[in-house]
Amino acid sequence: MAALIEQADQLMDSSAFGMVKAEGKTRAGFLACPDASAVFIKRTEVRSKLAGVYEMAAGSRASRALRGARILREAGFHCAMPLAAMDVTKAGVVRASYLLSEALQSALILSHFALGREGEARRGYARRKAVSDALASELRCMHDAGIYTRDLQETNIMVEEREGGLRFYFLDLEDFRRASSVSRRRRMLNLVHLDRVVRRKAVAEYLEIKRTVERAHSRRRA
Repeated sequence: MAALIEQADQLMDSSAFGMVKAEGKTRAGFLACPDASAVFIKRTEVRSKLAGVYEMAAGSRASRALRGARILREAGFHCAMPLAAMDVTKAGVVRASYLLSEALQSALILSHFALGREGEARRGYARRKAVSDALASELRCMHDAGIYTRDLQETNIMVEEREGGLRFYFLDLEDFRRASSVSRRRRMLNLVHLDRVVRRKAVAEYLEIKRTVERAHSRRRA
């Protein structure tokens, strides 16, 4: 894996790479390996030289992700297991970070698992409630264990059915922190942020359905 991540740039420009995210300074996706397995690779470029200096002092995104994975796994929570990490430095500052991790190919992001993917039949209320209740329990356990994250979004949580229950995997590990006690304010910030993102997606889907129905009515009137 160390040899693989050293070729990250070439591999991410090859046909073996399937991109799932290209946003700002971040590029990420699945990389097909010669043995037919797959890994997930993420490259994050540093925004500025000043930010690179900060990362040299506070830790790069790759090193913080390794720390976040260790925090979660030692407490019994699940995440995409890091396989290799690499920083590229120039003139004494971090310019880019790379993280290679296991590919969670049987898991879905939270909204797709709970609501259904685009083009699929929408999941019913019972399914949504079961997923919400299980996630609430998982987050409560995480907070009670003294762990929180500064970036809890539904796209940073993946879910799969496993061993008769639901297993949640946390992503974007660089934002996880450990505290002696997670305050009520931090708990609420995690929940409010997650709820806001999910509600925004639900509203967008509702508006798209509404537009589709209105177009169908217009065609019938014509």
